[in-house]
Amino acid sequence: MKAVLRSIIILSGLLLSISSYGQNFTQTIRGRVIDKYSQASIPGTVIQVWSSGDTSKKVTGISDPEGYYEIVKVPVGRVDVAFTMMGYEPIRLTNIELIASKELILNVQMVEQTTTLNEVTIIAEDKEQPKNEMVTVSGRQFTIEESKRYAGANNDISRMASNFAGVQRTNDAVNDIVIRGNSPFGLIWRMEDVDIPNPNHFGGVGATGGPVSMLNNNVLANSDFLTGAFPSMYGNGISGVFDLQMRNGNYDKHEFLGQIGFNGFELGAEGPINRERRSSYLVNARYSTLGVMSALGVNFGTGTAIPEYQDLTFKLNLPTQKAGTFTLFGIAGNSAIDFLDSETKEEEGGTNLYSNGQDLRNRVRTMVAGASHKYLFNNKTYYKLTLSASSIWNITRIDTLDPNLENPNPNYRGDFLQTTLQAHAYINRKVNASNNLRLGFIGKQLGYDYNDSIYVFGDDRFRSIRDAQGSTQLLQPYANWEFRKGRWTTNLGLHLMHLTYTGATSVEPRFGMKYEIDDQQSLSFGYGLHSQMPLLQVLFKQVWENGVYFRPNEDLGFTKSHHFVLGYDLTFLNGIHAKVETYYQHVFDAGVRPFASPYSTLNAGSFDFALPDTLVNGGFGRNYGVDITVEKFLQRGFYFLGTASLYQSEYKGSDEVWRSTAFNGNYVLNLLGGKEFNLRSAEGARFRKRITVDGKLTTAGGQRYTPIDVDASVQKGEAVYDLDRAYGEQFDPYFRFDIRIGFALEGRSVTQEWALDIQNITNHQNPFGISYDETTQSLETTYQLGLFPMFLYRVTF
Repeated sequence: MKAVLRSIIILSGLLLSISSYGQNFTQTIRGRVIDKYSQASIPGTVIQVWSSGDTSKKVTGISDPEGYYEIVKVPVGRVDVAFTMMGYEPIRLTNIELIASKELILNVQMVEQTTTLNEVTIIAEDKEQPKNEMVTVSGRQFTIEESKRYAGANNDISRMASNFAGVQRTNDAVNDIVIRGNSPFGLIWRMEDVDIPNPNHFGGVGATGGPVSMLNNNVLANSDFLTGAFPSMYGNGISGVFDLQMRNGNYDKHEFLGQIGFNGFELGAEGPINRERRSSYLVNARYSTLGVMSALGVNFGTGTAIPEYQDLTFKLNLPTQKAGTFTLFGIAGNSAIDFLDSETKEEEGGTNLYSNGQDLRNRVRTMVAGASHKYLFNNKTYYKLTLSASSIWNITRIDTLDPNLENPNPNYRGDFLQTTLQAHAYINRKVNASNNLRLGFIGKQLGYDYNDSIYVFGDDRFRSIRDAQGSTQLLQPYANWEFRKGRWTTNLGLHLMHLTYTGATSVEPRFGMKYEIDDQQSLSFGYGLHSQMPLLQVLFKQVWENGVYFRPNEDLGFTKSHHFVLGYDLTFLNGIHAKVETYYQHVFDAGVRPFASPYSTLNAGSFDFALPDTLVNGGFGRNYGVDITVEKFLQRGFYFLGTASLYQSEYKGSDEVWRSTAFNGNYVLNLLGGKEFNLRSAEGARFRKRITVDGKLTTAGGQRYTPIDVDASVQKGEAVYDLDRAYGEQFDPYFRFDIRIGFALEGRSVTQEWALDIQNITNHQNPFGISYDETTQSLETTYQLGLFPMFLYRVTF
């Protein structure tokens, strides 16, 4: 570790020595302006830039015939950028960070006005407005700066999203996203217009999250997060959508990044491939640092296990003059972890958190690669085709140990490979300023090679759980019509879904409406029927009976859900934005047992490993509540975000009893805020200096759990759960307070940043779970992450 620190110090000194003198740093802002609906360039757009809070000095530029613009010698710091064009709604972006060591690329999509300027003028400053123009309710755009700055986010967009209203995350170990009481399995992950598998290290087939994300926020663009009643281009999910876009590399200048932090040792590069054609590359690689931190004695709550992982992300953007724009993109990750209780010493904390008297070895490899082509037929119509191939390969081996944590015996072997070949094509027609039509089709070839088995001591052999190889197809055509007139915006859509293996089909209407009462207020409403296919490992689970294997779940159909959302938005004159949404969700056809039982697939999650042999569609669920957001976007160096969610999440299994789901915490409250201080420097100083202080407080209802019957467990010699009280108990409320302190040193060509993120600064003991100890014949409570400091160093040049 001393060598690592010495390297950091030497690198810092070297970078300081090559930074140029002079306090009046400037930088270039470039990008492209296009029509949001037709994707056609908008030449002649006037772009004005000025320092935030000071309109006396403006720098002006105009977009060229292809919509590109370039504004040079802009003073660095926080800037406002305005885009105006006759016949289009003006756009104003505020408090954008401009640093001397990296050019700022702002690509803007403008919306044609449907009324004359003297009737209504809209200045699009609302950073919550989703990038997808067809989202009218339960959606917001998140910025990459938020994921880098929010205390406790770990530069992880999943953890960052847990600050938004309607999202619950009270498990420090993983970044699962629970939306409005739904299982994390209901979330749709989408990147570059194609659905992707679980994008987390150590996630594996069938998991929904992980401790470390493969999604690197240094290569992502501002993207959308949707929490319900999403429009017709999204399917095969019943809770929400993470719709991610990767940014394009700088098409004029080579730029580089280095970073050391919780997520790994990281190197990144971007720049032009051909400056005349404005083609670019973007690539980033990471390697885990947790092994180094573990060697320093940092306790991750995982015993002696040391996580190891690597990932690589890239994107090539290749525009042409006549053939449209081509892109190539990809992400690949490799992770490995061993929880070996046979090597765990008593003084090091006893058994590992997850293995519970076992030796567990886990390997996961995930890959997504794709290519897209976008072509404009004219100024009204364009099409886009995206092809992708993805895979996730998970190998798991579990050996059980005797009470002395010795003599391993084979218990479980699993080898899962899941592949997806996917095509997403759509054609978009901007009929006029008020009407836009999109027709699309998503087709997936789902390949599977599942082999897992468990050792049966009575038979002295392994018994197969799954042994399935083959493929099936998931077909999803959709259509969406958007109508805009004056203060009204209406989206009407239809999504169809068909799984060829089971023959299950779903016809899903979608509707969204937004009415702007005035320039500060709006009402919105959304409805959607949404469906989700069962996991393939559920379909192919097999049962041994009368000397033969059979698959009882092969005919299992879709889980379905009706979403209803009503929202109200209010923007105050001082820049504070408030939003209230109330919702009701009716879930039906969930997977339950064919006889009276409290089991339901609606409770499935990363740490719910129970999977009965036989399931049928017959379960119900209901989620309802209210989400409240009060937010002040960064202005004069200050921002805050307050979110509150009050909700009820219930389900009914085949025993016909309504119970709380595993995710029914009843309430979540988040308070975040931060302040940016620009330090004064003497005239002619070599650097600009900046300090940031951010904090986050979270409290939420405790996790639900099924209690253990101690007397029955003593008699049986293992944990026996009181299923009549399924999820009837609840841990104490979750509480965590995080702070982050950052310092930036900005030279003319190099910017360095240091940050200390202290999570759970009060060292509050949040329960993780309760287990039965066979040795002591008593219950033991496992706790989550305690006080945990993390260091970050980032350099851009």
